[in-house]
Amino acid sequence: MIRLVLVCAALYGGLAVCLGAFGAHALSAHLSEKMQAVWHTAEQYQFYHALALLVVGLLMRTGLAGAAMTTAAWCFIAGTLVFSGSLYLLAGSGIRMLGAITPVGGMLLIIGWIALLVGVWRGTL
Repeated sequence: MIRLVLVCAALYGGLAVCLGAFGAHALSAHLSEKMQAVWHTAEQYQFYHALALLVVGLLMRTGLAGAAMTTAAWCFIAGTLVFSGSLYLLAGSGIRMLGAITPVGGMLLIIGWIALLVGVWRGTL
């Protein structure tokens, strides 16, 4: 599990940089200002949660593990995919219905932060 969390952290972080550059350079002329802001929100949340996954993975590696930490990891992985993914697709396609699933990803991210809090509060190193 630890390896998966750290691999996802690295993958999400690297992709955030690539997608940020792609949005700033290749898409800027093709997206409205509003859709550029949506794209930027997606990349920001992806990068923040790549860092959160890195922290979770490193905490797990030091011995702070358990159900709460595992829940945090899965929620950050899935939440980032759903939240940022739906925003990238919304910005790129303009299909407004995609915005309806974004809150599901946001809720997973919130649950992930709560689970991280519980895991750190209850855990011992």
